[in-house]
Amino acid sequence: MKPRVVILFSGEGTNLQKLLETLPSHGIEIAAAITNRPQAPGIKRAEAFGVPVEVIDHTLYESREAFDAVLVERIEQYTPHLTVTAGFMRILTPVFTDRVHAVNIHPSLLPKYKGARAIEQAYESGDTVCGVSVHWVTGELDGGTVIAQASFERTEEMDADAFEAAIHALEYELLPRTIAELLGGGDGLEASVRALA
Repeated sequence: MKPRVVILFSGEGTNLQKLLETLPSHGIEIAAAITNRPQAPGIKRAEAFGVPVEVIDHTLYESREAFDAVLVERIEQYTPHLTVTAGFMRILTPVFTDRVHAVNIHPSLLPKYKGARAIEQAYESGDTVCGVSVHWVTGELDGGTVIAQASFERTEEMDADAFEAAIHALEYELLPRTIAELLGGGDGLEASVRALA
């Protein structure tokens, strides 16, 4: 049986696109893509690859916990070995984090610059070495154990657009590779992922 993942996204789906392009070549099945935004451009990306897409509009739920309960239920229907948050712009509650083994891609060298403004903060920091992190999703925002990181050395002439492009280029390479490494264990994958988390 192929290892299966479910991917969560909220917007353009550029990291989703890279996963759609690369994970099948590693023998990994993308069971579904789930978004919290009905108009997310990433929906079309997933549909183009024949991946089932589910929309769970977070605005229809009275609390984060209520949304997370439905999200967990949908994820569990696909029995994935791993869930991937790729540009999923939600702060997840213990309703999610206590039941779902998930990894996230974050555009900074954690523990630096947690949160939604990470790229901007890293650029403004003046740090000469910057990069991205893949980490386990926990109840602490961007606070789970780091699994892998990749970095680049910024140059003096690098403007904000070039800096952001360098960050995204690293994300597109690191996230699929890390998922492939995590799910390369053959039999007993689910137990292996649980033990690693």
